[in-house]
Amino acid sequence: MREADDYRPRDPHGPPAEAEFTLDTAALRVLAHPVRLALLDDLRRQGPATARQLARRFELDSGAASYHLRRLAAGGLIEEDTERGNRRDRWWRALHRASQHDPAERGGPEGRAYTRAVALAAADRLRTAAVRVVPALPDDWFAVTAFSDFDVRVTPDELHALKSELHAVVTRYRDREPTPGAARATVQIQAFPTDETFGS
Repeated sequence: MREADDYRPRDPHGPPAEAEFTLDTAALRVLAHPVRLALLDDLRRQGPATARQLARRFELDSGAASYHLRRLAAGGLIEEDTERGNRRDRWWRALHRASQHDPAERGGPEGRAYTRAVALAAADRLRTAAVRVVPALPDDWFAVTAFSDFDVRVTPDELHALKSELHAVVTRYRDREPTPGAARATVQIQAFPTDETFGS
């Protein structure tokens, strides 16, 4: 499972293009909160920011934003950008371009809580797209959008293979040089069993 790995940093103070961080147990605990995921994603995509700037973007109290940023820093995910700001405004920047979590290696309570937070964040992004993006899309972009889901009958091994193939396709497009007229697009891939046997 990866997050926020479909962009190239636009800021020279942003994370290096090649940096990818494998989440350890401590980082999974830190990121098991949708707000922290959103703040980290914003720092990766938009570049360094202050707690006050992020609080405005996400409609948070500035004290809450500062708390979440300190937690992200303690988890080794962001750091203070000492080349910017002053005593009143601390700037923060992401340390990595992407995070990687392999549920097979780190499951347990931390992995499941993190995965739940990722799913909630993806749902929030989808809701935002439905309300703000879709109504404003130019016709040529609207014509190529996709909001689809498919039911397939697979074993765990087959689902793993499907996930790997989809990730390989996205990686091929992500890592190439952008062509003229390219714009950032979000590609969400969810793969999980829906059989009611697994539900409560």
